Parts: sequence; structure tokens; C-alpha cells
Amino acid sequence: MARFLGILNDNNDSDIDRYNPRFVDDNIKLGVNYKRFSKEPVIGQNSFIRSNSVIYNDVVIGDDFRTGHNVLIRENTTIGDDVLIGTNTVIEGNCTLGNNISIQSNVYIPSNSVIEDNVFIGPCTCFTNDRYPVRVEYDLKGPQIRRGASIGGNSTFLSNLEIGEGAIVAAGAVVTRSVPPYYLAIGTPAKIKPLPASLRVPNMI
Repeated sequence: MARFLGILNDNNDSDIDRYNPRFVDDNIKLGVNYKRFSKEPVIGQNSFIRSNSVIYNDVVIGDDFRTGHNVLIRENTTIGDDVLIGTNTVIEGNCTLGNNISIQSNVYIPSNSVIEDNVFIGPCTCFTNDRYPVRVEYDLKGPQIRRGASIGGNSTFLSNLEIGEGAIVAAGAVVTRSVPPYYLAIGTPAKIKPLPASLRVPNMI
């Protein structure tokens, strides 16, 4: 069970409908108890959670949260206001997401990732947090996606990269190094180029 702010209240008043139309209660799991004394998730007002989604304990989500179907959000994750998480997207534990973010379908976000405000992430994007998978001991570090960045679909990222404020990553890019603010990463492996002036504008999310 989760604690909802504005959908399910803490007082269980009879005039509050558990099956609010903004809460699609179809095989949804809210509050996976992954360890002793973990706390139920807190979800803000005006949320819309679609079928087969799973949200672990120790998750805090702001207002106007929306998901597609079959979304997984693991423990110790914080999500701000007005965030969309697309169908089949996985957010592993210990992640921080800001406000006004649009994440499309089939995106993988590993543990220890940071996504700042006003970011767009296209479908089938894959971020990683382990530079040498299962070969050496490595401090797992996901990406840091800075404010206003835009990530094209089917792009792939090595671990511990910073995508700068307002940067764009082209669809299908394989990003092996950090991208400075207001630069473009394009190709395989991605080449880094300055953004043209026409694209140095805010995301329209």
C-alpha cells in the first residue's frame, strides 16, 4: 500500500474513492517491502498510474505523476512534480529525478542516476552504471543528466557521464564521454559538436 496525497487520504474518509479514475488499479503493486522497516511510498496529488506498474517502498513522488503500463520504480528514489514515466521503463534504486520530465517507453535508468528538471528522454534509451560489467570491482555510477537536456531514442550511454545543461543527444548515438552544456552528441561513437543557435532553446515539455 502507498500513502497518496489527494487520492487516498490518511483518514480513510468514506467520501474518498479508492478506485479514483486517476488510479488505474489493475495489477498494480504499490509498496514492495524490500527490507525491514522500509517505508511505504508517498505519491502526490493528481497521479495516474497504469496497470502492471510496481513502486517499491522508500520512494517519494510529487504531484501530477503519470505512468504508462508495466513501469518499475525501485527503492530510495525521489521524483519531482509533473513527471511522465513511459511504458516498460525501469528506474533502479537510489535515483533522483527533478520536475517536468518526460521519459518515453522502454527506457532503462540504472541505480545512482540523477536527472534534473525539464529533461526529455526518448524511447529505448539505455543508461549504464558499470564500466567493466562483472569483471572488476567498480563504484556504480549512473548518468547525471542536467537541466533541459534532450536525449534521442535508442541512444546508449557508458557509465558515469554528465550530459550538460541544454545538450542534445541524437537518436541512436553511443555516448562514451560527457557532453558539455549546449553541445550535440551524434554518431557511433558519438562526436561532440556545438549546438546551432536555433537549438539553444528550452525543451517544450
